Amino acid sequence: MTTKLKRLALTLATLTAFSFFLPGAYAEGAGDPVKGGTLIYLEQQAHTNLYPPAGGFYPNGGILNQITDKLTYQNPKTLEVEPWIAESWTVNADATEYTFKIRPGVTFSDGTPLDATAVAKNYDVFGLGKKELKQPVSEVINNYERSEVIDPLTVKFYFKKPSPGFLQGTSVIGSGLVAASTLALPFEQLGDATKIIGSGPFVVDSETIGKELNLKAREEYAWGPAKLGHQGRAYLDGIKYIITGEDSVRIGALLAGQADFIRQVQAYDEKQVEAQDYQIYAPSTRGVNNSVVFRPDNPLVADVRVRKALLHATDAKEIVTTLFSANYPQATSIIASTALGYRDISAKLSFDPEKAKTLLEEAGWTVGANGLRQKDGKELVLTAYESLPQPQNKETLQLVAQQWGKLGVKLTVLAGDSGSRIVDDLDPLKTPVSPAMVGRADPDVIKSQYYPKNRDVLRQKGGQSDKVQSFADDKLNGLLEALTSEPDREKRLAIAGEVQDYVVDQAYAIPIFEEPQAFAGAPYVQGIAFEAVGRPSFYSTWLAEH
Repeated sequence: MTTKLKRLALTLATLTAFSFFLPGAYAEGAGDPVKGGTLIYLEQQAHTNLYPPAGGFYPNGGILNQITDKLTYQNPKTLEVEPWIAESWTVNADATEYTFKIRPGVTFSDGTPLDATAVAKNYDVFGLGKKELKQPVSEVINNYERSEVIDPLTVKFYFKKPSPGFLQGTSVIGSGLVAASTLALPFEQLGDATKIIGSGPFVVDSETIGKELNLKAREEYAWGPAKLGHQGRAYLDGIKYIITGEDSVRIGALLAGQADFIRQVQAYDEKQVEAQDYQIYAPSTRGVNNSVVFRPDNPLVADVRVRKALLHATDAKEIVTTLFSANYPQATSIIASTALGYRDISAKLSFDPEKAKTLLEEAGWTVGANGLRQKDGKELVLTAYESLPQPQNKETLQLVAQQWGKLGVKLTVLAGDSGSRIVDDLDPLKTPVSPAMVGRADPDVIKSQYYPKNRDVLRQKGGQSDKVQSFADDKLNGLLEALTSEPDREKRLAIAGEVQDYVVDQAYAIPIFEEPQAFAGAPYVQGIAFEAVGRPSFYSTWLAEH
């Protein structure tokens, strides 16, 4: 163990709920990239599963982005889709056929070729799922029918209906390409990172599941995104991920010089990080905003007037100004202002307590002797579980609870690590309110959030839960299907706007803020990059002398 790692172990063992305030010790790196060194990266949560379509969970995606490549690369500045493993592609007029030319000479880390056959196998699994292995369909692929290998370096995909979001879908974390040996494993085994064989610039060296993961550079790597200035092997020799749940411990280790890069920097820690000349990174996730959503199958929130009342009882501005920083813009729609298809519907999201009171009374909910709203012998008492991956989600929900409490509505916030959370979250009667968000730089992200066969955050009949009694919204689902099947760009963006209006008109969601991914790095850490929805890429990262 190196001296630095020994010091880190001591730091992680002894830090308490305070952070170090040390003078900025290092100047900004300059000059040409330096090859070598291991990046020590402190991650808030352990990864759960590295089946690529599970990459939407931040810790999963943060690993997959280092060990897998994608067919295409979405430029995070322009959002244009550029060549990567695919050198070129063609799309027919109605977006039902996509043909890709594969870059020659690419291999997985087990030596097998990443050719047209390998790409076809990946997408047949991602697009159709594999029931016998419990591998689910990717939420970014819609209307998939089949693949066809034209020749060793040409693959063609066919879709049952137009799938205009597919090209961008080939660039996302959930579309990382893996070897046949990985695709052959059942889903439950893919939480073991050593079983994930990709073609990326790093490979898994060792793992202590739930505690630590070590990646090492792949020496023969030579196929980064075509337009990147850096080609060839990664500059770093390796990356050491250490799971460090406490915010104060991550910050303290970074500022003490015992870690190089950390994820999940809370807004209240940003100033002390920047005061030491350390860098805050807050890339946008460009998708569905951090929101509170309702499960209308629960009779307490089945009435749209109740949901609208709670929407107008929510002061998003107070939440943002109290808990967050300028890196967390107040939401003005259900999707981020940086998202494709965004429509400003802030006028529908006004904080209006008087209107909220009127709506509750119109719905028959009156204030009882104990101060709670009552109707037909029932009290308006709701429950939500905090979401651990989302920044300050417990505090956000608690502030929402305070705001609703002023109207006589009780919101109970339960711990996100509760053993009953997963089961209860599927039951609208037990969990009528939930936090939710998802990132992706394509309008299809809205379908990923609300469609019953995808994330199903509203809990619809026929969706992810067998506990739903009757709720389904055929109009919403029809709009979502149209959104992902309209080949005309302008018409598709218009449908995206219509969905945003509809979700808020029905008060299915209360958008709070645009969620970034917040990281901090030491000043000698250079070349940090992020893909289009905020997952870090360490391919071009290097450590300046310090």
